[in-house]
Amino acid sequence: MRIGVPIRRALLASAAGITTLFVAAPLALAASDTTQFAVTAGTLSFATAPDVPNLPGLTLNGQAQTLNTTMNNYSVADASGTGNGWNLTVVGDSSANKSPVFKQYCPNATCGTDSGPGYVASGATLAADSLTLNSTSASFSALNGTTGTAPTHQCNSGCFVDAASAVKTVSAAAGAGMGTYQTTGYSATSLGLSAPTTIKALQTNEVYHLDLVWTLNSGP
Repeated sequence: MRIGVPIRRALLASAAGITTLFVAAPLALAASDTTQFAVTAGTLSFATAPDVPNLPGLTLNGQAQTLNTTMNNYSVADASGTGNGWNLTVVGDSSANKSPVFKQYCPNATCGTDSGPGYVASGATLAADSLTLNSTSASFSALNGTTGTAPTHQCNSGCFVDAASAVKTVSAAAGAGMGTYQTTGYSATSLGLSAPTTIKALQTNEVYHLDLVWTLNSGP
């Protein structure tokens, strides 16, 4: 009788089944992890500083006249990280060798009987508050991925640029103005100079010249 073979096959099959039963499932492993970063404050600064352009020439005609030109665009970068907001002011510069109002100026070594370059001693002047900035049509564009609330122009009814005291032209409320914003949309009459009938003609090459100070301040 040959009974050995079937029994051995049965044992092998059984052993194979036992082996299959003991194959373990892969284990799920977990690992904890953390990450962080620090933020360092930057500064509140001009990306492009304000720059009032030259006005057109004036030909006297016996009447009061207004000279107009377009205010140049400028940009402010608030990288302070405070969210305190900011404001921009302008005032006539009364420091040494400067003039806070339009004053007679010789840009050359000589201008007729006057010498330069510089302001003419006891030269002709215009009154303060002769130059007006109007931002009615102006707005702000966000640059460099800036998001959030933009600053706002404050001179929609006109602001004197050559004032004796600082005048606020732009304000960013708390939480606004963070990032970089650039002015846009100034009209062709955004700057206006009031020239009275009493304005005096100057010597050849001389001009009426003015110095301004634009200042960025923290807070709206």
